[in-house]
Amino acid sequence: MEGFTLSHTLAWHESLELHELTASQANSLIKLKKAVKRVEDKELRELYLFSIKAIEGNLHELIQYYPNIPVPESRKEEETPADFIAFYAGDLLLLAKTSVRNYSIAITETASYSLRKTLKKQLNAAIDWHERIFLYMFNRGLYPAYNLQELIANDLKNVKRALEMREE
Repeated sequence: MEGFTLSHTLAWHESLELHELTASQANSLIKLKKAVKRVEDKELRELYLFSIKAIEGNLHELIQYYPNIPVPESRKEEETPADFIAFYAGDLLLLAKTSVRNYSIAITETASYSLRKTLKKQLNAAIDWHERIFLYMFNRGLYPAYNLQELIANDLKNVKRALEMREE
């Protein structure tokens, strides 16, 4: 868009999409950095390292937009044991959310009545699975769904953790 600069305030909907992308990529980066240590195949290890660098680059670019999210500046906090629980629960939530999306897409590509019926059943199960994980997180204060300022602060904390991790 002509005339648009990085300093413009983001709209709410794009702020939320930015949150989803950033949270997903930070979690993925942490998992890749933990897993690469166990990858013995040289070519696969190179793919892991390539992926790590690509996601690190993505995160560095994405967090540049965080100051433009229309919320007051967040407070700085130390990492707590709850952060680790939140990470693993968030990883499950992301897996369930991705499953819901994948089943939804698969259903639109299905011509077989029997397969469609099975996919619908599994989609509904994935929706229930997502709800169960979300409620676990929400009820424990691990996912502040109604507080964008806390969501953004959590994202930045997770991105910082992911970028600072070594992939040894």
